Amino acid sequence: MNLSIAALAAPLLALSLVVPTMAAGLPDLGGRSIKAVTENAYYPLNFADKTGAGVGLEYDLINEAAKRLNAKVEWSQSAWDVMIEAVRTGQFDIGADGITINDERKAQVDFTDPFLTVDQFFMVRADEARITDKDSFTKDTSLLFGAQSGTSAFYTAIYDVLDGDETNPRVKLFDTFGASVQALKSGDVDAVIADQAASAGYIGADPGAFKTVGTPIKSDPLGFILTPKSDLVTPLNAALAEMKADGTLDKLTKKWFFDYGASQ
Repeated sequence: MNLSIAALAAPLLALSLVVPTMAAGLPDLGGRSIKAVTENAYYPLNFADKTGAGVGLEYDLINEAAKRLNAKVEWSQSAWDVMIEAVRTGQFDIGADGITINDERKAQVDFTDPFLTVDQFFMVRADEARITDKDSFTKDTSLLFGAQSGTSAFYTAIYDVLDGDETNPRVKLFDTFGASVQALKSGDVDAVIADQAASAGYIGADPGAFKTVGTPIKSDPLGFILTPKSDLVTPLNAALAEMKADGTLDKLTKKWFFDYGASQ
């Protein structure tokens, strides 16, 4: 299936930018250095470009917020399975990895307000005919999911599609979301759970390889995580709100979901 950039507009209509109303003025952080961490494995939110540099929507949002707050950002990389704990204990100030805001994580770390709310879909190979919705996947016990352990996609596959058993052999685990997508492409698994951000990014970057099917399985808000009781929550929320109000969030979303993939 050949998908043009214009064709990606339809699934992205379900993706909404959500930030609160901006208060007058922004705090001045006086040149403060903010330690940020990401996995570099969630296209187009955070990933390595052809030169190896870390790029993506989350990089741009945090860098732009810091600029507006008179702060600078020191970026590091971390595996997903230790990222939340590293932020919780203060090794880093802020974490970004397409992180769904939920009660379990809110008990461990602080969150910014959502910068995206995304729907989760089945992403399958473009020529896949067996999977049309949740029921068709559930009933055909030969079909396999690919997922990264501990992620929202993993828990959605287990609890919203399958039987709630986290050891269910129909879910094959991978170190990164990108690795699960490669397994999907090669036929080692039959589907992944992908939100609007990930599915649009991978479809745009590899036209004809993937498609989404069915109605949304669930919707999730994405935010940045911060060390508990962080004094950065309020300034970052204000900066995100200003970027929403002046069109920067829309501009950056277009850059990473449409323009970047088309230019590669």
